[in-house]
Amino acid sequence: MHDNTHSAFIRLPLLRALLAQGIALALVVVMVYLLALLPWRLSLFSVALLQGALAALIGWRLGLSRWWSWINFAFLPALFVAQQVGLPGWVYLLGFVVLLLINWNSLREQVPLYLSGRRAQQQLQRFLSECEPSLRFVDLGCGTAGTLLELARRFPRGQFVGVETAPLVFLCAWLRCLLQDNCRIRYINLWQVDLAAFDVVYCFLSPVPMPRLWGKAQAEMQPGSWLISNSFEVPGVAADRLLEIHEGRQTQLLLWQMKGADIR
Repeated sequence: MHDNTHSAFIRLPLLRALLAQGIALALVVVMVYLLALLPWRLSLFSVALLQGALAALIGWRLGLSRWWSWINFAFLPALFVAQQVGLPGWVYLLGFVVLLLINWNSLREQVPLYLSGRRAQQQLQRFLSECEPSLRFVDLGCGTAGTLLELARRFPRGQFVGVETAPLVFLCAWLRCLLQDNCRIRYINLWQVDLAAFDVVYCFLSPVPMPRLWGKAQAEMQPGSWLISNSFEVPGVAADRLLEIHEGRQTQLLLWQMKGADIR
């Protein structure tokens, strides 16, 4: 039980980011102390930049996505600059609230904000071109809806739905898709979505929810429909098709066709 709790704890991106900040701060304190013995002196801003660079590197080694590296790098220097210019205290609170609204799913579902890259979009387009023109597609955790909107424009006869529960991210996705007739964004937990209504279910989540999602897909999805996961596999279940992408942390699209139909 202890091992499972610890494993779940360390998977949370926000906690990994805090861990990276703490380790980097401890290393910088030791380095500054050693340099002072020489004696060398660093400005406070230089110390902040050094801590930020170490935090970004450590966060990357802990498996955080690229955009977290920028947050880790800028965190302490931004606090230093804010203090120097005398920003009011509510600015810090606002920054924390914004990060919370963006990373809401990291805390609730252990699903960080991953955005599908250009190569993933291209492979999805190639695959969807094999399907019926009037396909029904859902993106579970659509983020800012970049991929969903691109596909909706590419396949105007299809119906595209994005699911998102991080409040600020949902608002961004909803606004982007307002003028796209065949694309809509729903503020709903992915576990409450009826997958039977879709021909293709796409997700870019994390390893944590994949076993549960597979069970849900088997229980709800229609024979012949497809479950597509960006990079994250279902443990013990071989994919029916693999589409290579190799872009950053994204490795491949894994496709499973629901039982009761021939595999293409």
